[in-house]
Amino acid sequence: MKVYIMLADGFEETEALVPWDVLKRAGAEVQLVSVSASKRVTGAHGLAVEADSVIDDIGPSVPDCVVLPGGMPGTLNLKACAKLSEMLLKADAEGKIIAAICAAPSVLGGLGLLKGKKAVCFPGFENALEGAKVVKTSVCRDGRIITAKGMGAAFEFAFALTELLFGPDSATELKKGVQYN
Repeated sequence: MKVYIMLADGFEETEALVPWDVLKRAGAEVQLVSVSASKRVTGAHGLAVEADSVIDDIGPSVPDCVVLPGGMPGTLNLKACAKLSEMLLKADAEGKIIAAICAAPSVLGGLGLLKGKKAVCFPGFENALEGAKVVKTSVCRDGRIITAKGMGAAFEFAFALTELLFGPDSATELKKGVQYN
């Protein structure tokens, strides 16, 4: 399974790195992809990360899963990336898995990808989940779209992705292996 975790300056570090780590442990081929021209991306709290690639250098094919971490101004920078918007619309059309956490579900809402779906986001961003039925859980899966409330839900978010990509047994075994719960 191929996963892209999309990074923009101002991303929430935990929301990107926990899914990266958990999905790697599960056996996914995970790439950090910068939405800017530079592989070096700086998080909301100053952590600089070297992405594997930049969005301009990846091919036109869409991975099995696209993950959007939140954070500010990271979410705004994701939203401003036209190539990312194209990728998300193509991923949706191809039935791929799309996941967003914290403020990032607002990017999906703005593209109309949450219409008629249940979703969750960081409190205060609910109006940006255009057409969604906002729920009160930490993590929400509706079909092949997973949304989560924020940094505190990063592990639950990552395990929900693991379950969708590799099945419930894989997620259960991984939880045991990393001493989650």
